[in-house]
Amino acid sequence: MAVGKSAVGRNLARKLRLRFVDLDRLIEKSEGLKVREIFDQKGEPYFRHLEKQTLADILERKGQVIATGGGVVMDEANLALLRERTVMIGLSASVDALLARAGGGAKRPLLSGVDRKSRIEQLLRQRESRYAQAHVTIDTTHLTIHQVVARLIQILGSNE
Repeated sequence: MAVGKSAVGRNLARKLRLRFVDLDRLIEKSEGLKVREIFDQKGEPYFRHLEKQTLADILERKGQVIATGGGVVMDEANLALLRERTVMIGLSASVDALLARAGGGAKRPLLSGVDRKSRIEQLLRQRESRYAQAHVTIDTTHLTIHQVVARLIQILGSNE
């Protein structure tokens, strides 16, 4: 959350001349609702079910850069699919950077109505072992989007 997945993914896809897919935006389009509205109206379990189905469908295609929500890896099957079928890239940032980037949190259902800093710390602790399974991790705290993309291109080029 607020680490730059969509912005980095979009720029990386452009540089690599690949299709960019934002999993949350695809779900929003298919449901006709924003992620926050899906959470509010239908609940997180419903959203996670959609997320799992949509991810499996997307991973049937090759030649794309996919940005997923941070919670997608909490499902064991999703994590296994991502590790098997992709170069799974984790983006991280300090809690203070995430807090600043998340703004008021109005568009972020997992930060709604809570102490945002404590909630971010809690989510990071809960997801830490899953995030650690990424093939590549880059700390974006002090990097611009273009710096992150340049590092990824360098890393991906050396993995070919």
